[in-house]
Amino acid sequence: MPTIMHQISDPKIAFAYLRPACVLLTKAPTVTDVETLSAQLKEIDDATLQQLQEYVLFPLRFVLKVPGTKKDKLVQAVAEAMSHVLETTCVQSWETLRDLLSELCLCLCTPTDPGKPAETSEELKSAVLRCLDALLHAAYGDIIFKLFEPIMLPGIGSAISLLLALGEKERSRDVQLAALKCLQALTLQCDCTQEHVVPSSQERGALGSTMASFLPGITMAVSRIITGDLRHGHAVTVRAIKVWYRTVGLVMEDAQLQAGEPCRTAPPDLGRVSQLMVHRSQDWVKSTAGRLSSLLKKIISCSSAHQHWRVRLEMVELGEHLLARCSRSLGECVGLLLEALVGAVNDEEPRVRKRCEVVLREVSQRNQSRSSAQTFTDILSENLHSLATSLPRLMRTSDDQKKLFVLNVFLGYLKVLGSQVSVVLNSAAHLQRISKALMQVLELDVMDVRIVEERSYAATIETSSDSYHSYAARIQRRHFLYFTDEKIFSLLMEICRTLGYYGNIYLLTDHFLDLYQQSSAYRKQAAMVLNEIVRGAAGISVATEAQGLESQVWGKSVTQDDLKVAVVSIMEEYTSLNNWHLITVSEEAERDRQDQQLLSPSSLLSISNSNVGCHTQTNSIQEISSSFGSQSSSPSTSALHQLNSNIWQLCIQLEGIACFAQALGRDFRPLLMTSLYPVLEKAGEETLLVSQAALGSMWDISKACGYPSLKELITENCDYLLNDISLNLQRLSQHPQAPRVLTVMLTHSDCSLLPLIGDIVQDVLMALDLSYQHTAALFCSVLHALLKALARWFPSNSSRTSNSVRPKQNPTHEELFNIRQFMLDHQKEKELAEGIGIEDDLEDLNENPPPLECEDVDDIGGPDVKAELPLHLSVTKDIMERCIHLLSDPSLRLRLKVLDVLELCVCVLSEKENELLPMAHRCWPPLLQRLTADDPLAVLRAFRVLCTLGETCGDFLRRRVSKEVLPKLSSSLLRQALTSAKAGPVYTHTLNYKLQLAVLQGLGSLCQRLSLGDAELDAVCEACLPYLSCRQPIRLQEAAISVFQHLIQVDPDGFWFTLNELHCPSSYIPPHPDLHPIQLSGMGRARDEFSDNALRLLREEFGSAAETEEQPVS
Repeated sequence: MPTIMHQISDPKIAFAYLRPACVLLTKAPTVTDVETLSAQLKEIDDATLQQLQEYVLFPLRFVLKVPGTKKDKLVQAVAEAMSHVLETTCVQSWETLRDLLSELCLCLCTPTDPGKPAETSEELKSAVLRCLDALLHAAYGDIIFKLFEPIMLPGIGSAISLLLALGEKERSRDVQLAALKCLQALTLQCDCTQEHVVPSSQERGALGSTMASFLPGITMAVSRIITGDLRHGHAVTVRAIKVWYRTVGLVMEDAQLQAGEPCRTAPPDLGRVSQLMVHRSQDWVKSTAGRLSSLLKKIISCSSAHQHWRVRLEMVELGEHLLARCSRSLGECVGLLLEALVGAVNDEEPRVRKRCEVVLREVSQRNQSRSSAQTFTDILSENLHSLATSLPRLMRTSDDQKKLFVLNVFLGYLKVLGSQVSVVLNSAAHLQRISKALMQVLELDVMDVRIVEERSYAATIETSSDSYHSYAARIQRRHFLYFTDEKIFSLLMEICRTLGYYGNIYLLTDHFLDLYQQSSAYRKQAAMVLNEIVRGAAGISVATEAQGLESQVWGKSVTQDDLKVAVVSIMEEYTSLNNWHLITVSEEAERDRQDQQLLSPSSLLSISNSNVGCHTQTNSIQEISSSFGSQSSSPSTSALHQLNSNIWQLCIQLEGIACFAQALGRDFRPLLMTSLYPVLEKAGEETLLVSQAALGSMWDISKACGYPSLKELITENCDYLLNDISLNLQRLSQHPQAPRVLTVMLTHSDCSLLPLIGDIVQDVLMALDLSYQHTAALFCSVLHALLKALARWFPSNSSRTSNSVRPKQNPTHEELFNIRQFMLDHQKEKELAEGIGIEDDLEDLNENPPPLECEDVDDIGGPDVKAELPLHLSVTKDIMERCIHLLSDPSLRLRLKVLDVLELCVCVLSEKENELLPMAHRCWPPLLQRLTADDPLAVLRAFRVLCTLGETCGDFLRRRVSKEVLPKLSSSLLRQALTSAKAGPVYTHTLNYKLQLAVLQGLGSLCQRLSLGDAELDAVCEACLPYLSCRQPIRLQEAAISVFQHLIQVDPDGFWFTLNELHCPSSYIPPHPDLHPIQLSGMGRARDEFSDNALRLLREEFGSAAETEEQPVS
């Protein structure tokens, strides 16, 4: 900033300095003259300017009084100059104060209507308002109070009307703020940093009496500003709220009203002015409080949920100011004010929240006497009851912002009541109203068809370290009828937790369990509330700030034993037969026919019975209990919403069990005996949401109980789990989900489980032997999970064919070595043919005779005993035996399952070739039928099994594949090549396309591993050549290229010739004229549909030979 110049301090010099400009201004006022005087005034110090105040103001006021129209720029310049004078001096003359106030107001209003702002520039209005604010702050001593004498009511009223009009209707935000600030200064309520006149109690009473005349106009106009257009910004709203509550606090102050209205007799010369005077009688106070209550309700509804935190903070100040000063006179508004305060208890802005807690604590301390404390609690409880009554309506009709505010208020009441919540909930009316409100608000939207359609598969969930995070990412979002914002749901859950924290756990549990049992319409909501009540009672995710009615923080009194009793009662209800085994599928599909037949009383067989043929009329058939039969009625008649409702109910109950585990911690471990089995049961559900919820529940339980992962959770509790599975497998009619529990255990455990489930596996295999037509489909899923677990637990170490595949990288050294060896062998054979070196070989043979092939030193004289197989191989072999028989089952779904199991069996047995090969020999006939004469889906799956067999059995399958499989696969590929070459993009979604793709993707590696002969390779090449056409779908071309890449490794010379016959990119020049030129069919051929893929194979597999033109043969 520039350096401040030396100011004139001598009044005489200052007078002489200012006089020319003042005189000139009174003769011919111009903007330049005013600006000159303004510049000179800044060179006079404050004390000197105070002595010359009247002299300096005179020419400026004279300019304003000159009749006629004046330019805005001139008036603005005068106002700015007067502002400087008033900001640095004090107004000590009442006449000056009165006249200046009138003159400045006239600058702002229209000549015909003093209460209406003039159509002037925003700059002029801002300058005049700044001058007016400086005038009100410059008033010295008691002269300011003369403004509030009865005689001044018309003048003050005109000024107030003008300022209110500017604040309400002006478009400029700066003008609005300046007008409201002037209104605040006019009522001696200014909160700026300057020094202000502090009125005595008597002066404050007189001020309140005068402002009572204008209270209706001020409050209504300012209310319109607060609740009006949000575009004027938060600063205007904050200033308007401040004006509103400070004016109300001034007029309705309890201290003034209790002291009594001063007897003011209107002077006889007032005339009609006396009609403006208001006497603050009891009736006037009561009627005014009623009107203010209506306005306050509008303000709170609009501003308490405002987007800007400063507005919400000012609403807290409003509540504090009026409750501290006007709690008696505004008795009707106390509930609304408390509502505004408790709504800010949970504000997202820490500054608002902290200030609200302080205010509520002060309010509580002011009401510590018996009668007032009781009254305060009664008001809170009544407000809570009233809000609970209107909550469903508000949630249906309000926008999300309003809903958030209402719920914050609800939660605030609970937090402010603190320990008194338990007392309030002892009232049946309060408890009933709150619970019914929660039931209605938390109603779910269950009409989404995707909930029923989505299915889960055991293969999609692995026991990796990040499974919990992947589960959390896949959680389905709930959809509620009356809200969509996730914040609203979080608030509702916090309300439930707060109820559990402060309420009586037994009362709440019994009440909401009654609601759970009474009506299916309330069951899901009641379960959600119960889950959070238990978490709240345990102190999980509950804010326990000290903003309650007591000065100290109230701690929860729920003991661990109380919590455990409540948890046991809720879990018993959740896992009861009627609430746990719910229908979650829409219809009895054909693919589930076998599983549904298992529920038929005429076909349910006990696994424990071994003599089915002789005792079918006694113990071999288990009857379905009537209770389960009622739950397992055909779901085809169930409406969509009922199925969705059942799915969500199961998800919520599963989450509840996880909540209970979190609440009890390690004390939940004893309850795992009754809760873990049902959770595992639902983890095997086909419905995606249910299985995901069950998996998440398992993770939460394992963490709460101190298990590092699901593996430890299952392993540590497998004894009673397996006992339950074993018993339930013998009563499949009552427990059809038992195989799924075993499936989940296998998916999430390690090899230590295998010795424990040996007997159960034998029971399952026996059931397959005794009644495979009824139990095969049900138990194949179990066997698949078991084999998958075995493949994971015991990975195969042998890879028979890996070494036989020539690596493509860096082949030069290997090729050189092979050529050298070939030449050495050739030389040796040539010498032997000529008789050279035969004697040496015979001598070596005599000295070191070769051992007999059958000789085994270790086994000489010992019995020929076959070594016992490891348990996992023995189990796999037994399962593969059953698969051989089930491969010809009429059910396509069962055949597909069996093929999946068979593929895993081959992988597991691959480490024991002498066991695998006989089993492969036995399974070949039915597998061949699946490959050559079955549904395309089965062919696809069977070919995958064949590829797996090729990897493990190798030469054993060469003749079978070449004679029985390859001819039919080749002819099929040739037939389909014509179709796929002409098909459009839709063809890629057909089953034939998928079959072509699978065969081409696996055929190359199969041929390479089986080391097929030239004739078979030629047949494969002929079948795959059409797929090198650019007219084929891209993925089929890529698969055909992979076939040729494998075939080239088997016979590189032959397939180099084949590709060059198809398209030869180079002409080969003989190195000598006597050699005949090489002629290939592909030479000179124009580019066609096969050229691109042929060139690609030649370039990638044979290197530069395909890139160099005119390369001679070397």
